[in-house]
Amino acid sequence: MRQFSNRYMLLYALSIAAVVAVLLTLVSSSLKGRQQANIRNERLQMLLATIGVDCSRDEAAALYGHYFSNDSLLEGTNLPLYRFEKEGARGYVVPMQGKGLWGNIYANVALADDFNTILGITFDHDSETPGLGAEITGDAFCRQFVGKRILDDDGSVIAVAVTKHADPADAHAVDAISGGTMTSNGVGEMLAEALSQYEPYLGGLRGE
Repeated sequence: MRQFSNRYMLLYALSIAAVVAVLLTLVSSSLKGRQQANIRNERLQMLLATIGVDCSRDEAAALYGHYFSNDSLLEGTNLPLYRFEKEGARGYVVPMQGKGLWGNIYANVALADDFNTILGITFDHDSETPGLGAEITGDAFCRQFVGKRILDDDGSVIAVAVTKHADPADAHAVDAISGGTMTSNGVGEMLAEALSQYEPYLGGLRGE
């Protein structure tokens, strides 16, 4: 049997590793555009779901243009704001990010033109516990927010609290996820922090 030197074996292994690295780089580069498109379409799909438009990821780009105006930032700020119109009703969607128990959580909040009444909401997360904190994405949790209000009687942002045994008649509170206290707390804190950033611009937004 032919014997190979250690030097030969090392060079051979390095050559194989180099070839594999090049191939992986080429594959990654060729898929990057498609991956970015998928990420964008998933974001648009979630925005559409927030205003009650169900669609596939592939349909999202076309439908987004039907319901939403261009992505916009409030002048002089880095605050994202999406203007939409559906069946004659106009409003805004505010995207936001916060912290759950194990990682980032996300939400899109659809507000009526008064920038007060919640028309719809969707949640997502990176790594919350299935059956517990991950239930923020479920319909039962999200439906509680519809009709709730983010402003108090003086027009200040108080958002919506996420608490145990919330009174359904309370315009500013919803029931927390059973067994998902930390994630529920994160949702409440995310809503309060993100929405409060828009408070200085409420007059102008409601006057559009």
